[in-house]
Amino acid sequence: MSLGIVVIPTYNEIENIEGIIKAVFELDVSFDVLIVDDNSPDGTATKVKELQELFPNRLFLENRLKKSGLGTAYVHGFKWALARNYEYIFEMDADFSHNPKDLERLYKACVDGAGMAIGSRYVTGVNVVNWPLNRVLLSYFASVYVDLITGMKIHDATAGFICYRREVLEEINLDKIKFVGYAFQIEMKYRTFVKKKKIVEVPIIFTDRTKGESKMSNAIIKEAIFGVITLRFKKMINRL
Repeated sequence: MSLGIVVIPTYNEIENIEGIIKAVFELDVSFDVLIVDDNSPDGTATKVKELQELFPNRLFLENRLKKSGLGTAYVHGFKWALARNYEYIFEMDADFSHNPKDLERLYKACVDGAGMAIGSRYVTGVNVVNWPLNRVLLSYFASVYVDLITGMKIHDATAGFICYRREVLEEINLDKIKFVGYAFQIEMKYRTFVKKKKIVEVPIIFTDRTKGESKMSNAIIKEAIFGVITLRFKKMINRL
């Protein structure tokens, strides 16, 4: 068993899944991979099962009965990983918007002492490829908004490319995590911040997907806007 495991939630990622799995396994540092699939109708889980024959004891699959949101998929994966004694637990998209090679840099940041290492699009400027301007502005100013409400000095509060040290996830009450989209990413960072864990932003280049469809929606944006206020209020009344 590797020290680290990469949790990748999927829904209709048949065009990307084989490539992303093989790219992780080609890295110099050995990581296991856990796919959390939400009953994709396109056969994503079936492809993962085929690949398990090529990568026994390194590639794992958790099938969920329905599409239940990104946040719940990650929580499911985190609990699975914690039950199996991994020391470093990653979250990463399946669509190559996150470069698998950057996993090694996030891993090093946590080995060197960070409790959470964030693959950041904005810590050294705006490093986003193929996104329309309105999407870039939405993402960038979301972090400004989060900083204003919570006081977290994080350049990329909605980033979804992260390495956690085991003890950080152990100290966060994962059963209290309710948000599913951008708000989930913000909540995980805020709970880590409140626990006074060391957070490091590692600069990455984010490239929008070229295959498959984005899962972004107005509901996810709305959840993030009001979710930040909810998190801050719960912290103020000691109910976080």
